Amino acid sequence: MKLRIATLTDLDAITTLEHVCFPPNEAASRESFINRLQAFPGHFWVLESEGRLVGFINGMVTDNETIRDEMFAHANLHNEEGKWQSVFGIAVSPEYRRNGYAGQLIRHLIEKAREEERAGVTLTCKEYLVPYYEKFGFRDLGISNSVHGGEVWHDMMIQFGEHLR
Repeated sequence: MKLRIATLTDLDAITTLEHVCFPPNEAASRESFINRLQAFPGHFWVLESEGRLVGFINGMVTDNETIRDEMFAHANLHNEEGKWQSVFGIAVSPEYRRNGYAGQLIRHLIEKAREEERAGVTLTCKEYLVPYYEKFGFRDLGISNSVHGGEVWHDMMIQFGEHLR
């Protein structure tokens, strides 16, 4: 497995995988991925196996401690100097699941956020995934204000320490 920064040449594979992994009301569009890859390319990673994209993780940097819905629609809200690394999406191809690849992606993003001296990492997830993210050190902040895709989300956060940028 090879982990690397995503590029626009990955766009078709990313978009296809997104639509395999998420229902239509939650899946990001091709245009959204173009915007993300242009606005925060250093915060969008892909996992490859023998040249095939099998997973990805992405999210903007922000000063918001939680994810707001407008962040999904406006990649230009990315603030490279922001305190918080967000996670907009993590996806692994169904045939590669249950091998620890999603965990590898999330640990990579957490480590990069630490290296960049962020305050922490924030994401939203459905209730059934709360225990999964808690295994990585995230804590559940309760029901999110996000109504992305018409769903109920939980705000999750890892805070690295008292020193904020």
